[in-house]
Amino acid sequence: MQFPPEYFRRYDESSDELFYSLPRLVVHIDDEAIAAVTQLYSELLPESGQVLDLMSSWRSHLPHSFKGKVSALGMNAEEMRQNPQVDTFVVQNLNRTPQLPYADQTFDGAVCTVSVQYLVDPIAVFKEVRRTLKPEAPFIITFSNRCFPTKAVAIWQVTSMAQKAALVASYLEAAGFAEIRAEDRSPQARRGWFGAGSGDPVIGVWGRRPLSDL
Repeated sequence: MQFPPEYFRRYDESSDELFYSLPRLVVHIDDEAIAAVTQLYSELLPESGQVLDLMSSWRSHLPHSFKGKVSALGMNAEEMRQNPQVDTFVVQNLNRTPQLPYADQTFDGAVCTVSVQYLVDPIAVFKEVRRTLKPEAPFIITFSNRCFPTKAVAIWQVTSMAQKAALVASYLEAAGFAEIRAEDRSPQARRGWFGAGSGDPVIGVWGRRPLSDL
């Protein structure tokens, strides 16, 4: 699948390293939305093993019941250093270097929380995630209606929540994932693809590395 280059242009094309140089020790969705993200992760991730937290920050929102190891990759070392669920971390700009510094079939699952809108080559990154996952391991992308507008790609800013879900699903499909699903996981007061009600919406989109990769 090919997307026009203009889909992934940004208002601010200056250095991402500069933009993320200062730690932002805040959460970007409200408590109920965070709980919805954590619930989805608890349903789809294994209870142990090794999980990749892609585009990580100072909170991963993984369930407290998770007993495995978390490898984080993000833009700010101080944020990830303060993340209590992270065991190891790597600072890397995926928009500059989409190749992941992990071996094939390292992870039992991967998550990307409220950050997919900043990727300028999401399919390349998703292919790398697939490479590092074990067969049938899930890659779960969650997002809301919040972003840093100057750094979010153009297509993200002109699409509805339902269209965003379809867009992320298309990234997964193009990257070779299987069993792709998208669900509105918003808190009950916010349910509905059109975002009626109060609070932050939550959409989850996920796929699995196919067994055929063996």
